[in-house]
Amino acid sequence: MLFKNIAILDEDFAYQPDRWVGVRDGRIAYVGDAAPADAASYGEAYDGAGKLLMPALYNDHAHAPMVLLRGYAENLPLQAWLEQKCWPFEAKITPEDNYWAMLLACAELARYGGVSFSDMYYATRERAQAVTEAGLKANLSEGLLAFEPKPFADYPQCALNEELVRDLHGSADGRIRIDYNIHAEYTSNPQVCAEVAAIAREKGLRVHLHASETKSEVEECRGRHDGLSPIAYFDSLGVLDGAVTAAHCVWVDEGDIAILRDRGVFVANCPASNLKLGSGFAPIPQMLDAGVKVCLGTDGMASNNNHNLFQDMYLMGLVYKGAALDPAVVEPRQVMAAATRTGALSQGREDCGLVKEGMRADVCVLDVTGPQWCPMTAPDYNVVFAGDGADVVLTMCDGRVVYRDGVWPTIDVERAKAEVAARTRRIIAEL
Repeated sequence: MLFKNIAILDEDFAYQPDRWVGVRDGRIAYVGDAAPADAASYGEAYDGAGKLLMPALYNDHAHAPMVLLRGYAENLPLQAWLEQKCWPFEAKITPEDNYWAMLLACAELARYGGVSFSDMYYATRERAQAVTEAGLKANLSEGLLAFEPKPFADYPQCALNEELVRDLHGSADGRIRIDYNIHAEYTSNPQVCAEVAAIAREKGLRVHLHASETKSEVEECRGRHDGLSPIAYFDSLGVLDGAVTAAHCVWVDEGDIAILRDRGVFVANCPASNLKLGSGFAPIPQMLDAGVKVCLGTDGMASNNNHNLFQDMYLMGLVYKGAALDPAVVEPRQVMAAATRTGALSQGREDCGLVKEGMRADVCVLDVTGPQWCPMTAPDYNVVFAGDGADVVLTMCDGRVVYRDGVWPTIDVERAKAEVAARTRRIIAEL
């Protein structure tokens, strides 16, 4: 495809009008202010009038099959939400349920300009099948709740992870990656944490975990582990020595932030979920000032309730101004970087997340002819504060169109909706 006369956000997230962007063999082959010499060889020419092309979005903390629970577990604090609603419901979810829910989540992500997500859940083979069919990318980790004081080898996830890495890591032309998982400090034991981290480091794989989501979680962790916060606890076990994405990090102090920075941890900020569950909000300005690598996540659909990352971009750009009583904190380009380039790096995808020659062609196109986009005085502010996922008219993953003008070429969305609705009704009836 050759996008012609289209506005773009370039590799520095600067607005550039009337550009030409050529996509070939899954990568961005050309970016310029005139047509490439071999323009005729690109196939379809896409008229970019009234459109903005930007990097597609990366969701770095999700539990995508929880679309099954959308609207089910409401108005509860985190622990009651988990123990009274989510865990009993999830105990009834079958691998086939996970497949259909994952497929619907992929459709939703693509609709809002998303192409890749880090997903912590169960039935990883079925989830991988759905992502592969949908044409998206995902870092998948098999959920692990390790309440019993026994080594990781005694949990079925240990052998399962070996099989998943062997069979799926790097599959679908690299779109599927397998991560290791530690759910949280309060759902694991020290031995398991240390062993999971050591295995992941040995294999050169990432670890995806929750940390410091609520005030009570931090206080209880300090009581269990000689005053250590969850961040300090994980650090003491060597968990943060490898490649780690830590979701939430709402209740962190200066010491925690220094650890996150020094260990190169990616923090998946989930503003919508943290606010909705009443957990608070992460100190993102302090993290950015310290040099912590911040990306964005939606979390699951029982606590958000949608995969529209533009909503999370808006909240990330807005909340901290009010909290700090400073309108200058967290600039739009920092927000866009979190949702794109930093998000891709959090998944270990070095060649993704920028509109730049040689990068993978992960892009989304927005219709910017709506009244909320006019005038285009400050395009970066328009993207974060005026734009929305509903403005997305095309989403491309590795050079393949996965959403365009209300059509999903890779997904039977009506079938997926019907399956998910029926399966949610079945599980609620069983409960």
